[in-house]
Amino acid sequence: FFKMPRLEEIANVALRVPSIMVLDLLYKCDVESFTEQLKARNEDMLFKYKYVIWNVYYLGHLVSVVVLVLPLRHIVKLYLYILTALLLYVGHQISRDYVRGEIQHGYEGAVYLDAFAFHRFVTALTSQIILGTLCAFLMKTRQVWLFSAHLLPLAARLCSAHNATLITVSSFAMVLTGVEVIIILLSNLFVPYQLARSACREILQLELEPYRLLAVVISLWNQFAVPVLFSVFWFVLFLVQIYSYITASNNGIALQGVLFVFLTSVSECCSSPYSLLGLTFVVSYLALGLLNLCKFYLGGYAAVQNENVMHRRRGVTEGVTLLLLALQTGLLDMQVLQRTFLLSIILFIVVTSTLQSMIEITDPIILALGASRNRSLWKHFRGLGMCLFLLVFPVFMAWKISQFFQMDFWLLILVSSCMLTSLQVTGTLLIYSLFMVELARRDPIESLDEIIYYVNAVSRVLEFLVALCVVGYGTWESLFGEWSWMGASVIIIHSYFNVWLRAQSGWRSFLLRQEAAKKINSLPRATEDQLKLHNDVCAICFQEMSSAVVTYCGHFFHASCLRKWLYVQETCPMCHQPVKPRASPLNEDQPPAARNPEGGGGRREGAGGEAPGLRAEWGADRERGQEAPADPRGGAGAAVRG
Repeated sequence: FFKMPRLEEIANVALRVPSIMVLDLLYKCDVESFTEQLKARNEDMLFKYKYVIWNVYYLGHLVSVVVLVLPLRHIVKLYLYILTALLLYVGHQISRDYVRGEIQHGYEGAVYLDAFAFHRFVTALTSQIILGTLCAFLMKTRQVWLFSAHLLPLAARLCSAHNATLITVSSFAMVLTGVEVIIILLSNLFVPYQLARSACREILQLELEPYRLLAVVISLWNQFAVPVLFSVFWFVLFLVQIYSYITASNNGIALQGVLFVFLTSVSECCSSPYSLLGLTFVVSYLALGLLNLCKFYLGGYAAVQNENVMHRRRGVTEGVTLLLLALQTGLLDMQVLQRTFLLSIILFIVVTSTLQSMIEITDPIILALGASRNRSLWKHFRGLGMCLFLLVFPVFMAWKISQFFQMDFWLLILVSSCMLTSLQVTGTLLIYSLFMVELARRDPIESLDEIIYYVNAVSRVLEFLVALCVVGYGTWESLFGEWSWMGASVIIIHSYFNVWLRAQSGWRSFLLRQEAAKKINSLPRATEDQLKLHNDVCAICFQEMSSAVVTYCGHFFHASCLRKWLYVQETCPMCHQPVKPRASPLNEDQPPAARNPEGGGGRREGAGGEAPGLRAEWGADRERGQEAPADPRGGAGAAVRG
């Protein structure tokens, strides 16, 4: 039916939307109330039509589902049949109007002898020929006579038939067309059954293996374009709702405000499971679009082209979050006003989650600009602009929502999430500022990594305190206020993920730094003679060594570099032996590095394979949420610059 793939994709979605709209209308239809009204009017009427009404209700569901899952070529064929039937109906309406007109005028002579009668005849004949030709074109046949039954009254009038004869011929033509339609329906009645049997046969051939069934489900999901289908369906509902608000006699936009009308329209379009699924997919697409817009703003078109699976998954996460919250809170069973306020809170949570995803995109980009000494002012401006937006907008959201609702545990969770977002952005801006200060200095800041650690530590402590306050307030409200299983479960989840895991991660990082500092302080310092005899660079940062510590295995490193290495693992970067304090001082005349020429080979072993491993460990450490070591000389980008 379609030669262009793009047109086929559009038709695959557009032709299935009416089926979902019918299902949505049937869900909203209150059959029980309708039958009660019939019962109030007449008991006999209810007895006659009750089962008919319920059968029509169930038949409507069945037909809509069957049409929804039909293959595209069968759906197109079905719509062509429907359009042809409508054209035939129009043709019979034109024929009936012509017969009525002839009866009213009362002229029963030859058509060509009266100018007005001839004009009416030619007009009706032209319309009927056009309709018959269109029907033949839609059915892809050259047998136009199959769709010309409505021409019989015109043929009878051309033969100077009486008015009573015209009425009889017109009725016969309608019966003839009806018989033709019934024959076509009967010939295609078992097509859905045949398709279903064929599909079941193919599924049974898969031997019911889970991975094959999963592949079939994914294939059908892509074939029916489920996310796009429900998104288009919801968007059509939303446009209709907005249009009804605009065309209403009392303009709701002028009286209630744009934001309230928008939220009310969204809640009106979220009153059935089908519309809720549509809103879920729309939110997923909007969240993914915002993330792509953030990437495009920060990195240009190339950043959008490099698809990140995690960011796409984050877009799905926002939609699933909305769906779960809506089902958990019973959103579909509420009245419009209650649904509007609850939906505004759910959308607030979704927006907060999207802002967190935007921080995950912005944070590495803004830090890379400072660490890599990028001098593009436009890139720095875009990065700082995004950070300022992520700093100010969550505070504005928290202030706005606190004006509408009274402070309770749920509102405190929402406000705290905004505060955590702003705290994370503040920490990122402080670290970026430190990088820029180092860039402006001639000499690197020796203790920059320590400063960065304390900045991150203060940020994590503040986040921990905010989460602890939320848990404390929720516990107090549960004990002395209104207790519920839902609130208690949220407190437990919040306590585990935002309090216990944060505290455990922070304490583990603190112990690692303490242990690393203890080991470094216990190692002996290399003397000037040893450094001259060693005459090599640090195997970690590739920089000259004016001072160094010596490990038990006889390797020389900067004390700061080795300390940062020990944050990640407790083995020597060169030989991977455990780093322990030396049992006896080194023989200054014959250092281990001289006895083992391969020992301090910063240019030999270290430069070839160890430092990349360190950088990989740093990246893994950042993924685990721990503080990654900064530049051994003080700047975070020195490992790359060395």
